[in-house]
Amino acid sequence: MIIENLFQQKKPALSFEIFPPKKEAELKNIDATLSTLAKLEPDFISVTFGAGGSSANNRTVELAKKIKKEYGIEPLVHLTCISYSREEIKGILEELQKAELWNVLALRGDRNPDIPPKDDFRYADELVAFIKEQGDFHVSGACYPEVHTEAPDGITDIRNLKRKVDAGVGHLVSQLFFDNDNFYDFLVKLKIAGIDVPVEAGIMPVTNRAQIKRMVDMCGAVLPKKFEKILEKYGDHKEALFDAGMAYAVNQIVELIAQGVDGIHIFTMNNPVVAGRICEGIRNLVNVKRDSKETG
Repeated sequence: MIIENLFQQKKPALSFEIFPPKKEAELKNIDATLSTLAKLEPDFISVTFGAGGSSANNRTVELAKKIKKEYGIEPLVHLTCISYSREEIKGILEELQKAELWNVLALRGDRNPDIPPKDDFRYADELVAFIKEQGDFHVSGACYPEVHTEAPDGITDIRNLKRKVDAGVGHLVSQLFFDNDNFYDFLVKLKIAGIDVPVEAGIMPVTNRAQIKRMVDMCGAVLPKKFEKILEKYGDHKEALFDAGMAYAVNQIVELIAQGVDGIHIFTMNNPVVAGRICEGIRNLVNVKRDSKETG
């Protein structure tokens, strides 16, 4: 399946993100998560880029193979470039070709102060162009509704995104956000800039206070006042905050689907309980939208 073509057939698409376990023993335990996610019938599952630059020791590739072979779900393989040479990236792409994994999410990757960056790829658009040269790959990209933390301003950020799309990106997945109005405003800006590829809304259900702080610091997401009130009320009560976080995410998704977004991408943090709870709250909404699209 070519993921970017999926959106021509039905909307909204439903997808999940998981990450490769750091330890070999934990890789076997990922089946519990994948079994639950498979029952929820996602259109695809994205796999974040794990440690190891070569195709021989990269757990991302191995996990993507498992998803496709054992669960029959299309994987979207993340690939970062900031710490890798052209030859290392080429080796990973060759491994993907052998496994017939053709959908890749091209990312520059976060800067690591302990690992000096390599000069082969400075920006994600350079990686996109390189991937397109290596075979019949279909490339997705990331976008930031509330502006990339390293961008000097929103206009520059949109211009950089346009460069990625022009280089060959056919589908975008957004960074997480908590205010839907910011996402709607972002979509308007994309249209003005001439960016017309499908854009999935990235949603992360927040279940604890530490997670919220970490996510906000990492991606610069804005916390709306109504979300801050939830933290004030339930922040010191683990179970209550879990329920409130689930409810908030479901409400976000309900509104996004009603507004006709291209898709919903749920950051599961490898927690099948979270993914299952969210999907239970939106299952009929997604099916209604799909049925009306297919029969209309």
